[in-house]
Amino acid sequence: MRSVRQNSDLPQANGAVPVALDVQPARPGAQEQELEEEWTYEVAHHDAPSDLTHVVGENLRRLRTRRGLSLERLSKISGVSRAMLGQVELGRSAPTINVVWKIARALCVPFSALVSDRAASGPMLLRGDRAKRLTSHDGKFTSRALFPFDAPRTVEFYELHLASLGVENADPHPPGTTENIVVCQGTVEISVDGQRFLLATGDALVFQADVPHVYRNPANVDSLMYLVMTYSLSAP
Repeated sequence: MRSVRQNSDLPQANGAVPVALDVQPARPGAQEQELEEEWTYEVAHHDAPSDLTHVVGENLRRLRTRRGLSLERLSKISGVSRAMLGQVELGRSAPTINVVWKIARALCVPFSALVSDRAASGPMLLRGDRAKRLTSHDGKFTSRALFPFDAPRTVEFYELHLASLGVENADPHPPGTTENIVVCQGTVEISVDGQRFLLATGDALVFQADVPHVYRNPANVDSLMYLVMTYSLSAP
């Protein structure tokens, strides 16, 4: 808020209220600082691996330009800040899982379309110690793709880790998307459009994921899940 200082030494006509002088402008750079703080919440945890950062950036630029979208337009469609989109395209920031999902939905492509590096076809061994992972902003939710990043696909397989007392809020996926998830370790509460399901080790849940859904770990131990994501062939 601007502050105003009254100068009582100036002449006043007919008992008028003293003239307001010295309007002090807002702090320089305050707006820029607020914008920076906003998009930094879209950046993955600082300990997150960065081996996917350039792949996602290149795919984002290619898919965006192919559709004739400016960064401003894609920002409005996806709900991801323009600053963050620019950082991702330049390979300077690793986006959170939720940000990648938002971008994929806005571009009407599978998640794998943004993380694929179009490697050669054929048998591929996916070493655990070389796995490419995406994380949440707080680092408590981690997703590892259990499929080669060779091309976009309609069925995807993931390994998910949710730390003790961790929560991951997921935005709706494209219409017709289905999640089939099984808990292999720990306990997980999944809310689907407000409806809650408590899954113990060995329990599985299948649901339409084109609505808001939340993963929550209510226990004091980490949980491990496996997820099969299926996209509708008729989705735009």
